[in-house]
Amino acid sequence: MKFQPRASHFIDGEYVEDTNGAAIEVIYPATGEVIARLHSATPAIVEQALNSAKNAQAAWAALSGTERGRILRRASDIMRERNYDLSVLETHDTGKPIQETTVADATSGADALEYFGGLAASLTGEHIPLGGGDFVYTIREALGVCVGIGAWNYPTQIACWKGAPALACGNTMVFKPSETTPLSALKVAEILVEAGAPKGVYNVIQGYGDVGASLVSDPRVAKVSLTGSVPTGRKVYAAAADGMKHVTMELGGKSPMIVFDDADIENAVSGAILGNFYSSGQVCSNGTRVFVQKGIKEAFLKRLSERLAHAKIGDPMDEDVSFGPMVSENQMNIALGYIEKGKAEGARLVYGGERIERDGYFVQPTVFADVTDNMTIAREEIFGPVMSVLDFETEEEVMARANDTEFGLAAGVFTNDLTRAHRIVAGFEAGTCYINTYNLAPVEAPFGGSKMSGVGRENSKLAINHFSEMKTVFVSMNDVEAPY
Repeated sequence: MKFQPRASHFIDGEYVEDTNGAAIEVIYPATGEVIARLHSATPAIVEQALNSAKNAQAAWAALSGTERGRILRRASDIMRERNYDLSVLETHDTGKPIQETTVADATSGADALEYFGGLAASLTGEHIPLGGGDFVYTIREALGVCVGIGAWNYPTQIACWKGAPALACGNTMVFKPSETTPLSALKVAEILVEAGAPKGVYNVIQGYGDVGASLVSDPRVAKVSLTGSVPTGRKVYAAAADGMKHVTMELGGKSPMIVFDDADIENAVSGAILGNFYSSGQVCSNGTRVFVQKGIKEAFLKRLSERLAHAKIGDPMDEDVSFGPMVSENQMNIALGYIEKGKAEGARLVYGGERIERDGYFVQPTVFADVTDNMTIAREEIFGPVMSVLDFETEEEVMARANDTEFGLAAGVFTNDLTRAHRIVAGFEAGTCYINTYNLAPVEAPFGGSKMSGVGRENSKLAINHFSEMKTVFVSMNDVEAPY
């Protein structure tokens, strides 16, 4: 098979296979065909990966930040050189259009490798003078072995978003991609070794939830970073807490997007499209509750429908296609189930609402209007191409409703009143907010949520704090006094 990797796992710088593990079939979402077969990690594979990471960590941490950074930056260059081939793989792994993967996936992973590679040499402690000549100095140290657990929507990006800061700080990593999209992370591991990373520094093993659980609970692991759903996050967080491990959780959301009547409607519609239908709606930060002020609601819906009619749906390897299939049959059925709930609970179907009759897992971009706050489609994360449009009249009213959710990943506002825009984002109970745009995630900026949407931040300098710890050293230049 064209996309069949040499083996299921990448450990200690080499591909490794153990066919005793449960089978993992990789399905191309555009056709439903099996394009690769892998195996879940057996206990022996998990042991091999953790030992490899543990054995490699001290020597990796002993390198200077400059040396580690040089390897990460070299890996970034290789990833950019191979962007098209990596994008083809990503498209077949996820079903996302090649038009999208060439600009948003491997390129984003390369950005992370470059950014944290550049930052690695700057990771220092500080000198703190005290009275009488005494002083304190701090040493930034690696945590040890880190475990990364990835989601299926951005497999290449997530493998790098977790790996780059971990490696920059001197940690080693065992990364478990989603069993739905297991191929791309293997290429990340390959590229890092080619760039000069020592064996064992970045390992990839496949598996279902039991493999992730065995990694999280292992005493050799110092840190767990998960991208996934809230229910999975609860389990992983609890298991990590039992071992007092460092944790980063990037979980789901039901994020609000507020459109005031003075907003530029074209920009607001663009934001709503990016916040609901990019990656066929399979983005954790999507603004799926779109609150539109009553005076412009019908104009907004009319223009949105006109523009959705221009979405080109089809073969994701066609560079003109802008809307692809959902990642799996299961995820498609979940989205279709929510669409039926929306209809049954009285929401007005404005656009779409059906499965597309063709091979693969295609669902029409779907818009519901007249949605109320208590409807299922306005409360639960769908992770599919389903937008809920809700009416509002006043700023005070919409802010209370926007924050009335257990989630707090992202939020956005469209208005030409910048004073109001800043007031709104100050009031949002969300970790990542947008003014007159939506769903941007540059590596230079922190990304993450509040409330049930997560703990910690990915990207930016803040990520360094999540993959390292400070040692404090008190130095006395004077005699020591004691009471007896």
